[in-house]
Amino acid sequence: MPDFLVQPVDFATGAEDLRKVREAVFVLEQGVPAALEWDGSDAACHHVIARDAAGAPIGTGRLTPDRRIGRMAVLPQWRGRGIGDALLLALLEQARALGWSEVSLHAQVSAEHFYARHGFVPQGGRFEEAGIEHQTMRRALRGATAIEQRSAAVAMTAALATQARRSLVIYSRDLDPGLFDAPLVLDALRRLATRLGPVEIRVLLHDAAAPQHALAPLLPLAQRLPSVFAFREIHDPVDRAWPSAFVANDTGGWYFRPLGHRLEGEARLDEPARARQLQEEFTRTWERARICTLYRALDL
Repeated sequence: MPDFLVQPVDFATGAEDLRKVREAVFVLEQGVPAALEWDGSDAACHHVIARDAAGAPIGTGRLTPDRRIGRMAVLPQWRGRGIGDALLLALLEQARALGWSEVSLHAQVSAEHFYARHGFVPQGGRFEEAGIEHQTMRRALRGATAIEQRSAAVAMTAALATQARRSLVIYSRDLDPGLFDAPLVLDALRRLATRLGPVEIRVLLHDAAAPQHALAPLLPLAQRLPSVFAFREIHDPVDRAWPSAFVANDTGGWYFRPLGHRLEGEARLDEPARARQLQEEFTRTWERARICTLYRALDL
């Protein structure tokens, strides 16, 4: 059981507790000027607060009227315990209850990977805010997210691996350099592969030689975990003519690319029917594919 509680709080009654956390994190720790931290819009925002077992405030977050998540803060001594995840999930739940179709946020660059694991994708370039480098990120709450650049593809693929329970399927031409060798994706795959309990990550390739020749970093990870990773190579001419690529997990998430040699496509984290459809298509092709004999030397 967690030793904290996250709940909505009205600013009129919770201002003092919110202030304790935000001033400790933003003003004292990060050096944000108090005049910027208290921007006058809190009364119009929806807030959530995390409290410890004694009721003391330890984390905050808010939704602004322009549908932006902000003021995500956790006291230093409480970090690494899942409080940030719980705050963010509570804010997303509130946003859905309000009927919002998407939310955005200005992520501190140091926290960009945290938001990416929750399905937020970068948009535009980085910028400075209150003397700290930030990145605009967005997440769709209804419908698919358009994937238009590499950073968005990396973020969504990492989110799919992070949110998978026990299985993930990857249909790729050659392990897509720039995507499956991205540190964020590799870390998410490693975390999934080393999770307690049975986990299966299946990878279908058009060209099994290309990742080997390129020394793709996913292969050494799979070598260390041969009971988790399985690779096959497509050889049926009809299957090889299929132009697309995709990733799908067992919690309803998917990322589909109409053209497998490009990263542009669409993705969702919460559409089980489409995820099952892609998994079924994957399984049919998997059964016709052959084991990657090139990887035998790697014990794959």
